[in-house]
Amino acid sequence: MTSAELHGDELIAQRHLQAEPERVWAAFTSPASIAAFWGGSHATVPPESVSVDLRPGGEFALDTRAPDGRTRRLRFVYVSVTAPRELVFDESVTGLRTTVTVQPAGDGTDLTVHQRRLPPELRTAHAVDGLASILDALAAHLQHHEPTQGRRTP
Repeated sequence: MTSAELHGDELIAQRHLQAEPERVWAAFTSPASIAAFWGGSHATVPPESVSVDLRPGGEFALDTRAPDGRTRRLRFVYVSVTAPRELVFDESVTGLRTTVTVQPAGDGTDLTVHQRRLPPELRTAHAVDGLASILDALAAHLQHHEPTQGRRTP
């Protein structure tokens, strides 16, 4: 289960995932995986809309489609990429900074998503629920999409 809390202009969500840190990292850096979970229960993400340039200064972008059909383009710029442990990216319009931390923990991974400098319109219970639902969708995605490690292609 995901825990998420709002503290002023910061939102922190944590989740233990039954997957290796490398799989969690891959989910946050692979366009197909991002499309599978990023919308949580509040939106969908068309896979063709996701682009990832995984390097400091590179852009990460996607479209979210709300149930009423409204589409919103989200664009982020990577500040720091420390594979496979930490991603830091900024949303340039609002100044929102997100830090994703991936830590090995026993039988899986502890994931923390820490958002700082939340604009006033995102300091809401709806935003807390939205981030929690994204991490819940990530957990479901990881559970239903087994790793392909160990498979060899000729």
